[in-house]
Amino acid sequence: MIATDQIKMMGTIIDIYIDSSKAKQQAATIRELLTLYNHRFSANDDSSELMAINHMAGIQPVRVHSDLFDLISIGKEHSLAYPSNLNIALGPLVQSWRIGFSDAKLPAEATIDRKLRLTNPNHIILNQSLGSIFLKEKGMSIDLGALAKGYIADKLMAFLIKDGITAALINLGGNVLVHGTNKQRHNGLFYVGIQQPNQKRGQHVGVIKVNNNSVVTSGISERQLRIEDKTYHHLLDPHTGYPIKTNMASLTIVSPSSLDGELWSSRLFGLEHSFVLSQLNKLPEVEGIIITKDGQVTISDGLKGAFRLHYKH
Repeated sequence: MIATDQIKMMGTIIDIYIDSSKAKQQAATIRELLTLYNHRFSANDDSSELMAINHMAGIQPVRVHSDLFDLISIGKEHSLAYPSNLNIALGPLVQSWRIGFSDAKLPAEATIDRKLRLTNPNHIILNQSLGSIFLKEKGMSIDLGALAKGYIADKLMAFLIKDGITAALINLGGNVLVHGTNKQRHNGLFYVGIQQPNQKRGQHVGVIKVNNNSVVTSGISERQLRIEDKTYHHLLDPHTGYPIKTNMASLTIVSPSSLDGELWSSRLFGLEHSFVLSQLNKLPEVEGIIITKDGQVTISDGLKGAFRLHYKH
């Protein structure tokens, strides 16, 4: 039995495809889990479990669910890695810019400088034995927007696999995770389109064939703020507080874990092109596709044969 569902949540459209004898019941459970996880990880819901930590910044530690503790622990570790353009403590700057929301604005330089001083990941204090998290300075805030979708996708797929599916596809607004055999293709693979930067969603530069893998993209055209003749994208440089200056338009990561896709697409986006490619060729089970602003497409060694370009510039 096949069940499909489309849900509007987390500021995006979520598509679910399940091939299973219990597909309808499983799709209903996925809806319930999405609501639960959204409430746990959202930085835009004032009553979320994550926001309870942010509200207590500089005041006291907050005991949290083990899922939230785990994701913040992983996020902190990768935020402190070098080099990395990921920083889960960028909440004060994300909220100052608000890119992607109706009240987006260009913050004053003094505001950016002030908020930047509140983004040190070392000031996220984790207490493993108590399962608590404390933000050392008042005004600090964690934003898991770069990671939560990947973590949630992995959790949803783990539930489906344990519950005995034949195959499934989870698409959290362009963050795609697939498992099992796709009966609609003779080779059993899933075909995932790679978005053409600065084009309407669904305009693809190429297609990648995957199985039991995740496809995650970070890009400058997902959310933007335009002021007069200048465009600001939503991927902030943790060192300057401004959008990352780069010739990279998008970075797609292919990996078995969707969270790994989020981590590496966020860490590596905007770093020097040749360095990113060398990292992708070194990382086990992690591959990537780099698209530059002028349309050049580069793929890591492990994707040769799996990725097909629609056209060449």
